[in-house]
Amino acid sequence: MAGAIYLQTGREKSLKRKHPWIFSKAIKKVKGNLALGDTVTVYDSNGKYLATAAYSPESQIRARVWSFNEKEVIDGEFFYQRLARAYSVREHTIEMGGLTGFRLCAGESDGLPGVTIDKFDNYLVCQLLSAGAERHKGDIVNALHRLFPECAIYERSDVDVRKKEGLAPTTGALLGEAPAAPVLIKENGLTCEVDIIGGHKTGFYLDQRDSRAALERYVKDKEVLNCFCYTGTFGLYALRGGCKEVTNVDVSQNALDIAKRNVEHNNLDMSKAQFVKQDVFKLLREYREQGRKFDTIVMDPPKFAESKAQLTGACRGYKDINMLAMQLLNPGGTLLTFSCSGLMEQNLFQKVVADAALDAHKDLLIVERLNQAADHPISGPYPEGFYLKGLVCKVY
Repeated sequence: MAGAIYLQTGREKSLKRKHPWIFSKAIKKVKGNLALGDTVTVYDSNGKYLATAAYSPESQIRARVWSFNEKEVIDGEFFYQRLARAYSVREHTIEMGGLTGFRLCAGESDGLPGVTIDKFDNYLVCQLLSAGAERHKGDIVNALHRLFPECAIYERSDVDVRKKEGLAPTTGALLGEAPAAPVLIKENGLTCEVDIIGGHKTGFYLDQRDSRAALERYVKDKEVLNCFCYTGTFGLYALRGGCKEVTNVDVSQNALDIAKRNVEHNNLDMSKAQFVKQDVFKLLREYREQGRKFDTIVMDPPKFAESKAQLTGACRGYKDINMLAMQLLNPGGTLLTFSCSGLMEQNLFQKVVADAALDAHKDLLIVERLNQAADHPISGPYPEGFYLKGLVCKVY
């Protein structure tokens, strides 16, 4: 054990509830010459054991808990057991959905803070976002190889949050070769293309799987607008569900090219699919001026709030874009609207959407709530694990 952390009096409550974060202001003193990612023992102000954690001297979250068991050693076997358990949690979901793409590890929710791992066919894609995860990269790779010996492992730790941990962004093959071409995965009977090297996040939004399936219930013979479509997977479900037409909108030509190929991979009717390279905010206003109408709209924007300071601006953005969407819907039309901003609480998101309806002079009825798919579980003591909120609304 490299060192120890002692907490201020009264600051142990969250750890006793098994929340995995220790903030800098909670710490009374640090013992030992600690380096980035070192394993530390955490004690309360009276010297009583609380947890074993990874130390991160540059982050406001000064330590992230690996274990609340004093006897547990943070070594290769520890990571193997945690990842094996994570896989067992998901096996039923994988089997029932016929999935060859799924989230294997969801960070803190799976007891591995800062470790995100997605499996796409025979590739495992890792995002290691914490100092502790970076320190134990070798243990994580070895554990994954034991669990999935047939898989290559690729790293996509190229996100800004690593800077808060004092880590530089990094990508590349960790085991085996980097994929030479996009990878194909199966999801609920559909084939989807994944750009592991250049795509968003780890290459694909696995968390919206259930929401995509929900869309299929609202599209038969409907005109559908799919905003922020990325690689067009909502559009695939719309086509399979018998829509009259689906218009996929994104600012990325590369994403739209993949969206077109996804239609081809599934032998769906390309004549019913439109692909528009445009800023969604601008296009919605253009459609409003043109009097264009739709029966079903999917509004799945990127994260608007990365910090609490950005939350007010995010609310304005969500309100504006949902107001525009409602103005484009035919009476009785359906809006599927989402927020993937973890800081945007469910009740606040509903209020923002309701306010958008008032500004649009529309009546709004929420008929269904949606959230992240089952391979993105939420640990009981870690409510921050719940981030994806969706509403299915009827608009009049």
